Amino acid sequence: MNCKQFNSIGLEEVLAALGHLPVKQNDKEAWYLSPFGAEKQASFKVDRQNNVWYLFSEGIGGTTTDFMRKYLNTSVKGVLEWASNQNFSSFQPQIKTSRPEPNYRIDRISDIQNSNLMQYLHERGLSAKIYPLIKEIWFTIENKQFYAVGFRNRSEGWELRNAFYKGALNTKDISVLSFPGNSAAEGKTNTNVAIFEGFMDALSFAEMQKDFKGDLLVLNSIALLKRAMVALVRYPEINLFLDNDNAGKKCRDTIMEAFPHAQDFSHIYSAHKDLNQYLVEKRRRQALPAPKAGNIQQSERGCAEQQDECREETNRIKKGVRRRM
Repeated sequence: MNCKQFNSIGLEEVLAALGHLPVKQNDKEAWYLSPFGAEKQASFKVDRQNNVWYLFSEGIGGTTTDFMRKYLNTSVKGVLEWASNQNFSSFQPQIKTSRPEPNYRIDRISDIQNSNLMQYLHERGLSAKIYPLIKEIWFTIENKQFYAVGFRNRSEGWELRNAFYKGALNTKDISVLSFPGNSAAEGKTNTNVAIFEGFMDALSFAEMQKDFKGDLLVLNSIALLKRAMVALVRYPEINLFLDNDNAGKKCRDTIMEAFPHAQDFSHIYSAHKDLNQYLVEKRRRQALPAPKAGNIQQSERGCAEQQDECREETNRIKKGVRRRM
């Protein structure tokens, strides 16, 4: 993706993906509370026809790329890397004269039952142990029905995954939940939190851990880091399990700068992009057949025979050299 393509994406779609909705709107413009800080009166305007924004409280504005540079506090390259990992509906500017109705609906929410989803989770290294953390979501988009593994966020939105689909429904937000079986006592809150970029990594953590007394916080998008930072204030113990790519490392550095007591555990899976990839590889190694004892003994005998032959050949050569001398 390049800047021209990213700037063609409607600002309203980008803002909605980040969890920002307009407080008032008309055919020409939409007004928001500033995405960059707290305010009571909307000062952030989106010009729908030209797909540009202006923040009156700071006297600045620009394109979709300019917005994300400020929002993520990163370079143009960083913005394009982020944009490439998102699932925007199109590269066309939103210039409709009225706000469209959502083109999807959620048909059913249940516990995990579908065999295809179970197989997908198995391929990701996950067992029934993590089923209590997720749901099976059936939904319709433009008259086509789909099903996926659903992970709920704080705003009742859903992150969705199956073998062929990656997306989200309803409001985008971070997810915060207690580790299974270790909810805080009544009237108390957990003091320990583990942070992940995506929910597959959080599920991987839950799969591998036998006991963790704390909360799981999932960003669901690094664009939501600011929201996570607000939530982290109340935790005296912060554990980072972020991705081992540039975006993940920047996210880690930002958190550790604000919370020096945070601990980074990405070294555990340093040879892999993320914790789930590490788990999948671990499961693959565990599934490899163990060598039979007979084969080991035969191999050891073969090595011993080769060593004897090498010694005999060395002695023969030495004797031949001495004769010639």
